[in-house]
Amino acid sequence: MLNALTEQSPDKILMLMQAFREDPRPVKIDLGVGVYKNAHGQTPIMRAVKKAEKQWWEEETTKSYVNLAGDPEFSDLMIELVLGTSVARGNVAAIATPGGTGALRQAFELVQMANPEAKVFVSDPTWPNHLSILRHLGIEAVPYRYFDSATGGVNFDGMMEDLGKVSKGDIVLLHGCCHNPTGANLNLTEWQAVVDLLNQTGAVPMVDIAYQGFGDGLEADAKATRLVASSCPETLIAASCSKNFGIYRERTGIMMAVTQDSSLRSVVQGNLTHLNRQNYSFPPDHGARLVTHVLRDADLRADWLAELEDIRTGMLALRQQLADELQRLSGSNRFGFIAQHRGMFSRLGLTSAQVEKIRADHAIYMVGDSRINIAGLNDESVPLLASAMIKVGA
Repeated sequence: MLNALTEQSPDKILMLMQAFREDPRPVKIDLGVGVYKNAHGQTPIMRAVKKAEKQWWEEETTKSYVNLAGDPEFSDLMIELVLGTSVARGNVAAIATPGGTGALRQAFELVQMANPEAKVFVSDPTWPNHLSILRHLGIEAVPYRYFDSATGGVNFDGMMEDLGKVSKGDIVLLHGCCHNPTGANLNLTEWQAVVDLLNQTGAVPMVDIAYQGFGDGLEADAKATRLVASSCPETLIAASCSKNFGIYRERTGIMMAVTQDSSLRSVVQGNLTHLNRQNYSFPPDHGARLVTHVLRDADLRADWLAELEDIRTGMLALRQQLADELQRLSGSNRFGFIAQHRGMFSRLGLTSAQVEKIRADHAIYMVGDSRINIAGLNDESVPLLASAMIKVGA
């Protein structure tokens, strides 16, 4: 049996990580991996999370299972964090998941159960694992135009034209904030137009919100998701705690299904719980417990918010520094869009040949489409990247 298996295509980002590790040059810059890093190149444990972990270590009395859907308090607090008061709690079914990826997988499987013929419309470009999971499940992915490489912004007219082809029951996958991999985001007026189109066509929105708090602020980053969830008959949401709580290895996420018809919540919740049972039975609890401690304790929450804001503004400062340095070296503001992007990522608009030359000549590693992780920079490496970009003809 096993001899019938074929090799899987290697993950390009993981290959990039390996090449970076093996590069012997003393000065090298990793802008490929999508993990937050501070100025020292570390992914620190947030202060509030560290305190919560110590508290839980003292309080925990059992390692028994919690609940197939996860701890109810975790769900309540995360729903409040993402949706605020935009939707009544009784209209939301939810399950804890292993990270945002687990939430996406469960959401796609729920779609497959509810409508096996559904197509999923996905931004071009998008996070590669979106497409990988869809392929694995045998769900058709349809690209819609999103990024305008000439301006570094959103090709909104192209996006709306392509989304005009959706059918009732299809899924439109949207990035709630901090678009990965481009960093370019819709404004609220554009979001409203997307909502109107979805309601006209009967397509169902699925929002992937993995970077809440990394863009314009915790509340501002949730506005689009709240608009969608409060305006559409049904909304699926996959949320991750990896980035804004810094608990990548704890694999903590949540999948929410919002329905304006509260009578459907019970059957939806039952199906979500069933999916958890089939895939991994009980979801991991440790990361969810830490998030719960932070969100329900006023002092821990305040400290978490303060550190999260420092992370956000630090990345904005790096964006502005890079845009300013590129303007100084080039005499042009053609890279001004970098300062306008939000979140950890920006797509620089370099060719694959330029990306490769920057790696070969300057030991600066980025994904082949020129997506960079802004958090991989610091005050000293920003000038090195800007200089390398100009030298390769950017």
